[in-house]
Amino acid sequence: MNIKKNDNVIVLSGKDKGKKGKVLVAMPKAEKLIVEGVNVATCHTKARKQGETGGIVKKEIPLRACKVALFCNKCNKGVRVAYKLVDGKKVRVCAKCGTEI
Repeated sequence: MNIKKNDNVIVLSGKDKGKKGKVLVAMPKAEKLIVEGVNVATCHTKARKQGETGGIVKKEIPLRACKVALFCNKCNKGVRVAYKLVDGKKVRVCAKCGTEI
C-alpha cells in the first residue's frame, strides 16, 4: 500500500466520489484507510456513566485503499505513485509530473 498517514487523497468510486481529504489512519494489513470527511456514518451512542450524555455522533468509517488515489497539487488530480532514489533514499513521486509527494 503506497498511501500513508497525512497524505492528501481523492476518492475514485462510491457515494463520496470526487471528495478530497487527508488520511487520518492507515491500516496496511487490512488495506483500509480512514479519510477526513469521507465515508461518514451516524452512530447512536448511549450514556454509559452517570452525567454522561448520549446522542447521535458522526464518525469516519474505514474504506478500502483501492478506492482512493494520491492527490497531486501540481497536476490537480489523482495520480499513481512512482519511486525515485534521491541521495540514497527511496522517495515517492507523481508518475505524471515527477514532483515529490
